Amino acid sequence: MPITTQCQLLGLSRSSVYYRAREVSESDLAVMRRLDELHLEHPFLGSRKLTRLLKDEGHAIGRRHVVTLMRAMGIEAIYRKPRTSVPDHAHKIYPYLLSQVVIERPNQAWAADITYLPMAKGFVYLVAILDLYSRKVVAWRTNNTLTSDFCVEALQEAIARFGRPEIFNTDQGSQFTAAAFTDVLKAHDIAISMDGKGRWVDNVFVERLWRSVKYEEVYLRAYDSVSDARASIGGYLGFYNGRRPHSSLDGATPDQAYFNSLPLRSAA
Repeated sequence: MPITTQCQLLGLSRSSVYYRAREVSESDLAVMRRLDELHLEHPFLGSRKLTRLLKDEGHAIGRRHVVTLMRAMGIEAIYRKPRTSVPDHAHKIYPYLLSQVVIERPNQAWAADITYLPMAKGFVYLVAILDLYSRKVVAWRTNNTLTSDFCVEALQEAIARFGRPEIFNTDQGSQFTAAAFTDVLKAHDIAISMDGKGRWVDNVFVERLWRSVKYEEVYLRAYDSVSDARASIGGYLGFYNGRRPHSSLDGATPDQAYFNSLPLRSAA
C-alpha cells in the first residue's frame, strides 16, 4: 500500500512520516551545557537575559535559538514553571496538600521531578523520587525522551522497595498528570498532591537534589552514552544516600535518617 494511502487511512501528515530526526550539533550541545549551568545558578533568568549572558561570553547566538534550545532541554524561568513541567490540559490537576503539613517521619510524603543532564554527545533526562523527611532518593530512572513511562517505572520500583507514602507530590507536568502515573498512586491509596501553578518553591527539596547531582557528579564528567550516564549517576546516588552527610539532617546521611526513624517492624 502506498505511503500516501497509509497516511490518509491513519490521518497522518506525510511530512511526519518522512521526517528523520537530526543529531544535535556539537556547538549546540556546548551552548546547552552552558545554559544548564546558568539556569541552575540563576533560575529566574529568561531567554532574553540568558542570551545576553551567552553573548557576553563570546557565543554568537540569537534569542530565538536560545528559546529553541531551552525547549529541547526542558527549562524555563521559574516564574513560568520549568518546561519539563508543561501541563496537558486534558489531564486532571490535583490540589496541593502539603501547605499545612509538618513532615516528621519517613514515607509521610514523597516528591518527584525531572531534570536535564548533558552528556559528551547528546543529553538525557533524569527523574528522581525523594522522601521529603530524610531526603533519601527512593528511586530514579533515566530516559532520552520526556515521556511518562520511565516515571511510572521509578514509581513502581519505589513502592515495591519501600512501601507506599501517605502523600505523593509533583508539579503539573504531563508526565505526572498522565493516567498511567496517577493510576498507580490511586491503586495504592496514595494521596495525590501537585504544586500550584508557578509555585516552583513547592518542590524545592528536589531542586536542591538536582544542584548536588549536577555540581558533584554531572558537570565533572562527560558521559559517552546513556548507559554510561546511568551507571555513573547510580554510583553517585548510592553515595548520596549512604555516605554523603546532609547539613539539614545534622550531619546524618539520608539512609540513616530514613531507616533510623522507621518503626522497628517496618525496618525489619
